Amino acid sequence: MTTEREVTSWREFRDHLGVAIVLAGGVLVGAINIYLVGSLLPSAVADIGGERLYAWSTTIFSVAQVAGTLAVSRMLSLRGTVGSYLIGFGVFAAGSVVCAVSPGMAVFLIGRGVQGLGAGLLTGLGFAAVYVALPPSLWVRGTALISAMFGVGTLVGPAMGGLFAQFGLWRAAFVVLAVVGVAAAGSAPRVLPKSDDRKTPAPVPIVSLTLVVGAATAVSVAGVVAGVAAMTLALAVAVASVLVFLVWEKRAVQRILPLATYRSGSPLRWVYLTIVVLSAGVGVEMFLPLFGQRLAGLPPVVAGFFGAALSLGWPVSQMLVASVQKEATIRRLRVAGPLLLAIGFLGLALLQRSHVSSPMVLAWLPLLFLAGAGIGIAWPHLSVAAMTSAPDPEEGQKAAAAIATILTMSTAFGAAVAGLLVNLGGSSPVNSARYLLLGFAAIAALGILAAHRVNHTRLIPDLRNHLVDLA
Repeated sequence: MTTEREVTSWREFRDHLGVAIVLAGGVLVGAINIYLVGSLLPSAVADIGGERLYAWSTTIFSVAQVAGTLAVSRMLSLRGTVGSYLIGFGVFAAGSVVCAVSPGMAVFLIGRGVQGLGAGLLTGLGFAAVYVALPPSLWVRGTALISAMFGVGTLVGPAMGGLFAQFGLWRAAFVVLAVVGVAAAGSAPRVLPKSDDRKTPAPVPIVSLTLVVGAATAVSVAGVVAGVAAMTLALAVAVASVLVFLVWEKRAVQRILPLATYRSGSPLRWVYLTIVVLSAGVGVEMFLPLFGQRLAGLPPVVAGFFGAALSLGWPVSQMLVASVQKEATIRRLRVAGPLLLAIGFLGLALLQRSHVSSPMVLAWLPLLFLAGAGIGIAWPHLSVAAMTSAPDPEEGQKAAAAIATILTMSTAFGAAVAGLLVNLGGSSPVNSARYLLLGFAAIAALGILAAHRVNHTRLIPDLRNHLVDLA
């Protein structure tokens, strides 16, 4: 697959700074919200009750987020870039307000669903808008910037949530999110392209949507049910839904994924599969603070920073490789991404002990950073490969929007698989940690094969230089 291209410097973003801020900000508010709520939820439950529904806060948000990403292409057809962002920020702000004023957990969960829908729209719009709002020379840097926001969210979210929870102001945190959403919505019309990229929307692919949302629901349920058998059944339903989805999409007239995904000789299927593997690896980080406390005796705050080391490697490495132009280097980065992820997890697995010494704990940090860097060095180049694997602008925009759906689905799936592997360890934290890390090292190894196929599959002609300026 050939993707050698002109890539400008970060300084070129000065002419598109407002666009970059809106695109990155839309992804960031959703990313912060995920981790912020994790810190705030104990305080919220203590205030409004509903402890038995505790785990459903994340489940409902995740399913709604996937549904939101699926609506991006149709939303752009109906409302254009500016109108879609206004709706996305507005829905997110409305959900935040509902959470802030919730008298009980039932209303709070409704707010979380609305928040998730808005966050999904904003995440999908971020990737799709890179395609229409930035010149091709900034696509790599644009995707690097917005996807780096997931790493930033893992750092800012817990800190922000912990601060509000410390002072018993959990409702105020949602008010702040709502204000940020409204402010971002106000800036969108001023900085986003004013072109009318609306078109007659295609009919809604009801069957495909139902199968994807069903898979997302099954994966999310797998994360909250008790027992390995119930979790395995839920994951089996999710896998079956995905397989049926792929069979249906290949033959359907109206589909969610671009036609190139199913076209013989196209690298797009392998691009998406590599993204799936890298995104699923993020599911490991939710259990890293737990192992830091139980195996190394770290205090909760310090253990939380260990978990964040993986996410920190993602944005840092992305910024370093976004300027790469040579095809040979890009090909190596695609394969090196899942390779570093596998090496990082394998190294961590070998360092798990019942009582971890301080030097060994410190050795965890570079391995976690290495694993995160594996995601970061491959991600922007895979995203641009997806955008340029479709033969026309409309399919290219669909390919870009589908990245967000694949990202959210893979992250949720990874978290559920991580929970299953941890449960297999039973009452032994060491066994749980080893099962988790070795399992995801094996999954990452599959990504090496997928990335290799990306590099050795011919590319559908890159039409970027022949397209009219969609921005």
